[in-house]
Amino acid sequence: AWPANIAVTTCWATSRDISCPRTRPDSTSGQWTSISVASVTMCRSVVPHRQSHTLPVVITIAFWKPYDVLSQFSDSADPPRSTLADYIDLPTVYGAGRLDRDSEGLLILSEDTRLRTVLTEPRHQTPRTYWVQVEGIPDDDAIAALRSGVMIKGKQTLPAKARRLDTPPNLPDRSVPIRVRKSIPDSWIELQLTEGRNRQVRRMTAAVGHPTLRLVRWSIGEVTLAGLQPGQHRVLATNEIASLRA
Repeated sequence: AWPANIAVTTCWATSRDISCPRTRPDSTSGQWTSISVASVTMCRSVVPHRQSHTLPVVITIAFWKPYDVLSQFSDSADPPRSTLADYIDLPTVYGAGRLDRDSEGLLILSEDTRLRTVLTEPRHQTPRTYWVQVEGIPDDDAIAALRSGVMIKGKQTLPAKARRLDTPPNLPDRSVPIRVRKSIPDSWIELQLTEGRNRQVRRMTAAVGHPTLRLVRWSIGEVTLAGLQPGQHRVLATNEIASLRA
């Protein structure tokens, strides 16, 4: 804890690391000390309370995006479509990536610009796990093709993890039921990707002959939907945020 007679500069997290040498004793010694603060853009001097010496917390949340909701906070359509603003009242958080309107599942939103960059830049290859309901039952050759990569618009996808799920995942019913064809069975597969091309999962399953019926993103890195229901969000713990940066 800092001594009560020290004036401290608090620093708000943003996009770069700097040292903030703005702490000095209230004396005539002239000796300065430094606080190294991650991701700083603005500072202001305050005198900390004798019992509390905490810096402002940067908010990062996990949100279960429901079906038919846009991954943005506003919409110019008339009438407007459902957006994140219908579920999240945190004006300073922004999405680290997106999900299509007809997809469901995990979105990470944060005030931390650097974290959003880590999660969205392709070079970081943050793994994302999807549960996908498809038409038909993929055979071993189809699963092998998903693992090794398929061609989408002239470019092969990166190697992925893929497996059939023996039982359907325990998920709430979708607000709009999937289309059902009595003559064609359906099944579930799990895909883990490290890239995020436009509608990639749907195009991958279609490329191996099994169109996607329902798509749910279960996890990003080590953060999952566990404990959430569609439309709910929770604040991530410090160790969860650290795992996303790793």
